[in-house]
Amino acid sequence: MLDLELIKKIDLQDCPYCGGPAILEEENGRWFYVVCGDCGSVTCEIEYTSDENREEAAQQVAHLWNIGKINKTGVGE
Repeated sequence: MLDLELIKKIDLQDCPYCGGPAILEEENGRWFYVVCGDCGSVTCEIEYTSDENREEAAQQVAHLWNIGKINKTGVGE
C-alpha cells in the first residue's frame, strides 16, 4: 500500500497522450506502475525485492512516465 511520504516524493506529470491524471499504483507489495486515470495508458512494471529499493522502483517508473515511455492502451483494455 502506498504511503503518503512516498507519494510526496514522486513527481508525476500529466498523461502525455491525453493530459489526464497520472496515478502511481503498487501491486502485491512487489512492483509499481503508473496509469492514466482518463485514457488508461500505462508504463511497464518495475519490480522491487526489498524495502530498501522500493522507493527507487517508484522513482524509476515515475521517470519512465514523465519521459513518455508508456503504452497507449485505452480505458478498459
